Parts: sequence; structure tokens; C-alpha cells
Amino acid sequence: MTDENSDDCGFAAALQAIGGKWKTSLLWALHLRSHRFAELRRLSRGISEKVLTQQLRQMEADGLISRHDYGEVPPRVEYTVTPLGLSLNDAVTAMSKWGKQHEAWKARRQYAA
Repeated sequence: MTDENSDDCGFAAALQAIGGKWKTSLLWALHLRSHRFAELRRLSRGISEKVLTQQLRQMEADGLISRHDYGEVPPRVEYTVTPLGLSLNDAVTAMSKWGKQHEAWKARRQYAA
């Protein structure tokens, strides 16, 4: 008998790690270099401070990013992608490539109809 909630293939865990509107774009921004909170907010136009905080905390809890508080006044905190986050970025890039191919296939199919 198998547990209905088991994720033997790991795909559900991966989707949960990148789930949310902003996580993939935040992961990509941090893949390029470390950023401070305000920089990430400027890069992610339309995100609220509350949602950005939630997404960053979830990503940190999942081990995708690390948070470094310099303990200075005014506060200075930087976020950096971890090696685990880099490996997920590789997977997301592959999914993006597939998505583009799929969209092109759908467009060709619609055009032929």
C-alpha cells in the first residue's frame, strides 16, 4: 500500500520549492549576484514588501538562498543563492526551454487548423 501524499519522484517537492509567482524570478536575480532586499523589490516590479518577505523566507527555509545580516545601523541584509538553489535554477532553465518549445508547437498546431 502506498501513501497518497508520498512524492517518490520528487517532482512535487521541486514544484513546491519554486511555487509562487515570484520565486523563479528571485532565484534568477540571485543567480546573477547577491542582492539586498530593496534591490530585489525594485527588480520585481509589482511585488509587495509582505509577499517579497514571505517568498524570501520560504526560499531560505528550503535552502535555496542564504540571508546574511551584517548587524549594522542602518540595517544591511544580503541574499545569496546557495549551491542547492543553483542546481534548481538549472532545472528551471530546462523547464523554461520545454515551455517555449511547447508554446511554439501549440502555435503551429493552431495555425494549421
